[in-house]
Amino acid sequence: MHPPHKLVAITKGAFIIQIYVVKRGDTLSAIAMRYKTTASEIIRTNEIETPNDLVIGQTIVIPIRGQFYEVKQNDTLYKIGQRFQVSVAELARVNRIQPEAILPIRFLLYIPERPKRDILSKAYIEPRGNQVSENLKQAAREASPYLTFLGAFSFQAQRDGTLREPPLDQLPQIAAQSQTELSMVVTNLEDEKFSDELGRILLTNQSVKTTFLNEIVRVAKKYQFKEIHFDFEYLRPADKDAYIQFLREATARFHQEGWMISAALAPKTSSEQKGKWYEAHDYEAIGNIVDQVVLMTYEWGYSGGPAQAVSPIGPVRQVIEYALTVMPANKIMMGQNLYGYDWTLPYVQGGPFAKAISPQQAIAIARDHNVSILYDETAQAPYFRYTDDNNKQHEVWFEDARSIQAKFNLIKELNINGIAYWKLGLSFPQNWLLLSDQFNIEKRMTS
Repeated sequence: MHPPHKLVAITKGAFIIQIYVVKRGDTLSAIAMRYKTTASEIIRTNEIETPNDLVIGQTIVIPIRGQFYEVKQNDTLYKIGQRFQVSVAELARVNRIQPEAILPIRFLLYIPERPKRDILSKAYIEPRGNQVSENLKQAAREASPYLTFLGAFSFQAQRDGTLREPPLDQLPQIAAQSQTELSMVVTNLEDEKFSDELGRILLTNQSVKTTFLNEIVRVAKKYQFKEIHFDFEYLRPADKDAYIQFLREATARFHQEGWMISAALAPKTSSEQKGKWYEAHDYEAIGNIVDQVVLMTYEWGYSGGPAQAVSPIGPVRQVIEYALTVMPANKIMMGQNLYGYDWTLPYVQGGPFAKAISPQQAIAIARDHNVSILYDETAQAPYFRYTDDNNKQHEVWFEDARSIQAKFNLIKELNINGIAYWKLGLSFPQNWLLLSDQFNIEKRMTS
């Protein structure tokens, strides 16, 4: 097994927890006054580019310690205390009111900070071409304080078992500055697509497999990787057992070196789920072998499909709940998108493909076209429609503070071990602030 390691929980910046949804007529100064902070702090925290032109439905995180709760009809200190797991006596003390006080509707009741649990977090980073762009380097700098692992995507296996390496440039140094481990992501990508034939060769040709494992060890030592992550997708169902055996051999080999091993799994809800993407990923077998799994719980809404939430909360929950029936919770990391899509309507199979956008870009699009941002309570995701300059209708689904908070609540409720983000490069500042507020991010340090 890999050697013991010390876990160091760190947080960065202010505690951010209050989520506010912009209403008609709101100004940042009025919002700041209500929550006893400053407009400049809200602008800095949320990276708001147009502070005097807010979008109705836009979410803002308020930089305060703890949070405020707006009292509703029939609320009592007891009911509110149960909801937030705070005693009546503590609520009364911090708000300087009597425990039996009748609470006025819309009264802002202060909820004190609560203990945070430790989790693992990972984010994939995908350099393109021969070097790491300045945008990606900056994204790595900004995200690394909130990460256990920075996954270098990807080391592409070749048909002879050798590896094609991505450019890393300063990524090892950037990760090290924040005590973040650089993770080696190994894939069966070929010509920018996952190849079932490449997978078959790597998993079933003994000579190639031996070369492949030797190459991974050589390259991992070269860069001092201590976590090897396999993202093998679209494997043939007939190669399921070969993949399981390969992971057994890889785990034994990597544990001898003191390294962790993890694997990405397609989003399944049963062991009988059909489809080429799913059948070779045996949740129970793989979950018993590797140290961690990343459930790819996103892309229900994808660039080539109809407009819908990228990671709707219901399907995400179903995948995690299935995984929990066949593997321990402390091996599960929930996959999470850092992006949304802008679809041109009506949807036509085969194109045009939706454009990937950041949450910040989504807000800018809504602002530029003077439309409100709506929120789908079932999917727990924001969306809106607009008409472009060519009179084409568009539908946009993305992530905001509310949708990511719903995912964090799921992590807590189901007690899984962490979150893995695909992928860095599209700005979503609220995610990192909420992540550090909700959890202590574990930093692995060898003893």
